[in-house]
Formats: sequence, C-alpha cells, structure tokens
Amino acid sequence: MSRGALPGAADRSGPTAPDGVEPEPAQAAEVFGDRLRVVRRYAADLAEHGILLGLIGPLEPPRIWSRHVLNSGLLAEFVPYGATVADVGSGAGLPGLVLAAARPDTVVTLIEPMERRVAWLEDESARLGLENVIVERARAEDSAPGRFDVVTARAVGALTGLLPITARLAKPGGRLALMKGASVDAELEKAMKVVRRLGLADVRVEIAGRGMASLETRVLVATVPV
Repeated sequence: MSRGALPGAADRSGPTAPDGVEPEPAQAAEVFGDRLRVVRRYAADLAEHGILLGLIGPLEPPRIWSRHVLNSGLLAEFVPYGATVADVGSGAGLPGLVLAAARPDTVVTLIEPMERRVAWLEDESARLGLENVIVERARAEDSAPGRFDVVTARAVGALTGLLPITARLAKPGGRLALMKGASVDAELEKAMKVVRRLGLADVRVEIAGRGMASLETRVLVATVPV
C-alpha cells in the first residue's frame, strides 16, 4: 500500500455514514458550502481510522461532525482572506486541517510534536489534495516566532499557559482565535495577568455559529501588540 493510502479507503461522495458514525448534519452544507466534499472525505477518514491511529477516542465517531468537524469549520469567520494560520497542537487536524479544507485561500501550518500524528497530518492533507497545508513537527514553544496572521488551538490547555505559546507565533498586530469550552470566561479571568503581561488588546469571547443551537462554539479572540 502506497504512502497516503488508507486500508479500505474510498472516495466518499455523499452524506451516508457507516453504522456507529454520525450522519452528516444538514448544517454541514451551510458551514462548508462548495468545500463540503473535501471536508466530508476528511470526516469519513477520521471516523474510520482515527481510533486505530490514536487520534480520537472510541466515543467520538457518533459525534464526529457535531463535536469536532462543524465547530472547526466555524472558526473560518475569524480568519481574514489570504491569511497565514498556525494551528498549535494540531493532533488529528482539528481545527487546522478542517480550516485548510474549508478555506483554500489560506495557508495553514499544522504544528504538532508527535511523530505518528505528524504522519497522519501529512498523509491526510495529501489524500485530500490540500496544497495550502504545511506540517511542522515541533513544540509550539520551539517553533520560530512572529510568522502568522492568525494563531489558533483547540483543546490544548488553559489560557494561562496557552496564551504565551500562541501569542509568540503571531506577527505584530496578528490575531489569536482560540477555541475554548464553556468555562472560557473563568479561564480568562484567571489569565488576566498574562493578558496584561503580553500586551494583548481587544480580548473578548465570541460565539461562532450563533443561532445554530448545539453547534455554538466559544472562541477567545485577541490582538497581539505591534
């Protein structure tokens, strides 16, 4: 089997799903538009092979779209046209690989230190035909600073530790768009000393997908000082 191929993989061209895998929700077309076919392939690959490869847990295929793929796609509204983006701790490619699939106008660098996850990110971006993806095997703390218009991360850690390692990667005047859970306001309160030390401006919590019920996603947005 050649590099980039998955056992039993096929071109998924419709919203059907195997038993135990969440069917494609109707909102997917609204979120991804004409890029849905590419994102559909990613979701199917991740659901089918992610557990074996240690990328997702055994409970995730039944909620692969609603918990992972759709909310990653909602991040696109925080990314300007033509932006360079870093996804810190990309793991399975959430949100970075989904963002790259949804937004071919961007260049997305997936920063991930674990070799097996790096192999997945490289192979999957090739399978999806994404030419706007760069995979960088590194810890965010060791990656070259000041390079990106937007820096994002999902499920990486609390803001007190996450803000310093993401802010250093952004260009002067660049943006952080960090996907967080329901406790983000409490996290932000605890991290205010870090916010002030880093000189971050326009720090706020935005709701992506507002009005889409369970798909609403909290994003911590901030501007890095010039």
